[in-house]
Amino acid sequence: MFGYSQGCIGSAFIQPSFLKRMYGVQDISLERIAKGDIEVNEYIVGITVACLNVTAFVAALVSANVCDVLGRRAAMRIGALLLFISALMQTASPNLEVLVIGRSIQGLGVGFLSMTVPVIQAEIAPGHARGVFVTIENLFLNAGFSLSTWVGYAFYSYMPSEMAWRGSYIVFTGTTLVLLVGTVFLPETPRWLIKNGFHQEGLATLADLQDASATSDEDVNRTYKEIVSAIEFEHQQGGDSTWTEIFTQYTRRTVMAVTSQMFAQLNGINAILYFLPENLIRAGFDVPESLLYTGVSSTMLIVGIIPTIYLIDTLGRRPLLIIGGIGMALCLATVGGLQFHVDNLESTSPQLSSAAKGIFACICLYLAFFAFSWGPVPWLIPAEVFPLRARARGMALATGSNWFWDL
Repeated sequence: MFGYSQGCIGSAFIQPSFLKRMYGVQDISLERIAKGDIEVNEYIVGITVACLNVTAFVAALVSANVCDVLGRRAAMRIGALLLFISALMQTASPNLEVLVIGRSIQGLGVGFLSMTVPVIQAEIAPGHARGVFVTIENLFLNAGFSLSTWVGYAFYSYMPSEMAWRGSYIVFTGTTLVLLVGTVFLPETPRWLIKNGFHQEGLATLADLQDASATSDEDVNRTYKEIVSAIEFEHQQGGDSTWTEIFTQYTRRTVMAVTSQMFAQLNGINAILYFLPENLIRAGFDVPESLLYTGVSSTMLIVGIIPTIYLIDTLGRRPLLIIGGIGMALCLATVGGLQFHVDNLESTSPQLSSAAKGIFACICLYLAFFAFSWGPVPWLIPAEVFPLRARARGMALATGSNWFWDL
């Protein structure tokens, strides 16, 4: 849901009916869009995109207390409800004001979910496979984004009807409803249950997660005793950490968690993803081609993360980040060089087609390297480095860093 919600807005920005409805652009055509002649204030476009990031930043920090007091499941349910409300508003939005409010509420939901889900993954996954669990979560996140690009391309055939862009949001509404209903059946994490005195419920959940026939199972009881011992040790240290302790007692862990998310955003990924159709138009493709190639390139987010599932718990976190960082830097440098070349070509130049295909190929490789490394790993680091007493606040701060630098 998180990934799909991120991708909806990208294809809308090159839809004539969307630009007319939201920005009042008259007599807009595909030819004008291809030339970049849409006469929309870039600051208003920036606000339309960034409002989600601002509210997601706030929600990520607020969700720490919700996660600790009401539980991980409740925090996820709140996020799903907010996402569903935002989807309804954006689907029916009659003007830009309602769209921005809807995206702002969407940001609140995304903030809750992006902070809570990695915590749930870290707490239900066995220690030796924690990386695999978080990476699989990112696989589905990427699949959601890729789905949104293909849905946007599919509804393009409805032009000039507004269904060409509203269709993506109708699908978004359906998927968020599935998520909301799914949280009804989602169990609370054993660690939170045991920590808050619900020992029998925690033991029963452990048995379900480990597919054991009874709570008396030897492996279940061993895991239960390990959790109890860890919680007792943390209670001896003063119970749940405060925000002050996050910065004083866990300084190095906080720096690691915050900076990993910071660099995950400063590597250019959002400039590529949010405006991928527009970037491809600027590279030399027409509007239908840009939507098609957006869908094709987004599948690289799925392809690139598959090796990570097998390598993250064997090769380690740091080698993946180093390999991915080098690959992404080379791809971005090549894209920049080719785009500079394209900008200096005449629209009738025979070199334009080959240069545009080169940009598309490098974007595909860039997305694959990102999915392989800086996509999943920064979500895993904060979930791993903080102890249970500080995990919710530490993860909230790291997620807040993600959305802050996303701005």
